[in-house]
Amino acid sequence: MARAALVTGGNRGIGRAIAAGLVAQGFDVTITARDRDAGEGAAAALGCNWALADLLEPDTLRQFDGAKFDILVNNAGILPQGSLLENPAGYFDAMAVMVDAPFRLVLSLAPGMIARCYGRIVNMSSGWGAFAEGLGGPNAYGIAKAALNAQTKALARDLPDCVKINTMCPGWVRTRMGGDGANLSPEEGADTAIWLATLPQDGPTGGFFRRRKEISW
Repeated sequence: MARAALVTGGNRGIGRAIAAGLVAQGFDVTITARDRDAGEGAAAALGCNWALADLLEPDTLRQFDGAKFDILVNNAGILPQGSLLENPAGYFDAMAVMVDAPFRLVLSLAPGMIARCYGRIVNMSSGWGAFAEGLGGPNAYGIAKAALNAQTKALARDLPDCVKINTMCPGWVRTRMGGDGANLSPEEGADTAIWLATLPQDGPTGGFFRRRKEISW
């Protein structure tokens, strides 16, 4: 029986490339999308399942309580604009989508992973979330990614070694968020996430990676 994977925001961009890579390896993949047409269209093209979920609405994540997923890729993100003082709503939205929602999904899925003694959790971060790289980006984007990094490192202490959790930076990728001038394709940006989602039992946990190499927090 194929292992099951959940990829949030998998209808486009890096998330879609991650989902495609996992489908190609034989995983039973479910993507989330907050738009029905986008979700249905992407799932049909990818040959996977999909679920309607808006990470700004916690109630839409309750459908995953107790669900049997062996892999969780917390990919979905937003890029709020303006300064924190001019657009404080951007802060709350960034934290809801990129910090709170990933944690809610871990709470929903980790117990099953622990019971089956197998799990791979991948959190999509960014160099903008690294203190070592200046904590950049607009509004609260970098703050949220830094918090996601901290959450990853803390959860690695609480999860058994058979459930591995890591965070990663895809680099500058040609997506709606990254723009057309970016130097990497979605498939190139997805590579490290797919690697972390399929780690062997002796693979790392609690780390921060780019291009399959560990980087500084």
